[in-house]
Amino acid sequence: MAGVSGCIKYSMFIFNFLFWLCGILILGAAIWIRVNKDGEEILNPGNSVTSPYISVNILIAVGSIVMILGFLGCCGAVRESRCLLLLFFIGLLLILLLQVAAGVLGATFRSDSERILNETFYENVKLLSETDKEAQAFQEALATFQEKYKCCGLVNGAADWGKNFQQNFKSCECTSSTDSCVVYEGKNVYKQPCISFIKETVAKHFLIVIGIAFGLVFIEVLGLVFSMVLYCQIGS
Repeated sequence: MAGVSGCIKYSMFIFNFLFWLCGILILGAAIWIRVNKDGEEILNPGNSVTSPYISVNILIAVGSIVMILGFLGCCGAVRESRCLLLLFFIGLLLILLLQVAAGVLGATFRSDSERILNETFYENVKLLSETDKEAQAFQEALATFQEKYKCCGLVNGAADWGKNFQQNFKSCECTSSTDSCVVYEGKNVYKQPCISFIKETVAKHFLIVIGIAFGLVFIEVLGLVFSMVLYCQIGS
């Protein structure tokens, strides 16, 4: 029996060490997505309090908690502490339940989030043809975005700029003669509006978050099993 307990003990330690490393990876990936601000200025002009990166912020919190739980699990396994193992089990179970709840809510409100995203794009288009301070800040952000990702306008192409096109066309000027370019008001500009790239970026980030979440669920279930088996072994 002692051999089985020792085997479980060291398996639990190795598992929790890997679990701790997973926490670091999750935290690193989430911070990378959060720091990568492609499209954030376009989605949230001015002082908007809404953010398309709420799920990423939650993932940062989850990664931090996973690191702490991994440390607790390692200490519980090495010291054979039932208290630490129980704390690890309860914390892991709560995270798992929260992930399931978040997944259900995410699936339920996904259509609403897509609708809100589209409404945000079409609302922000108005800022391109205006001249106030908030509009100018948004126009500067979009001009930088256009030049970097070779797109023009937000939804309808160069026409989104309205009367401000002539003073902002340089950022979306197309120097090649391929199908990706069109002529608008005598200027050769990119045909693709920036909405396409922004939606692809948001979708890519969403898939990364979903992939990490599913992988984490599998690891968490293993952690629950290991911790409870070791907990019972120590008790006996």
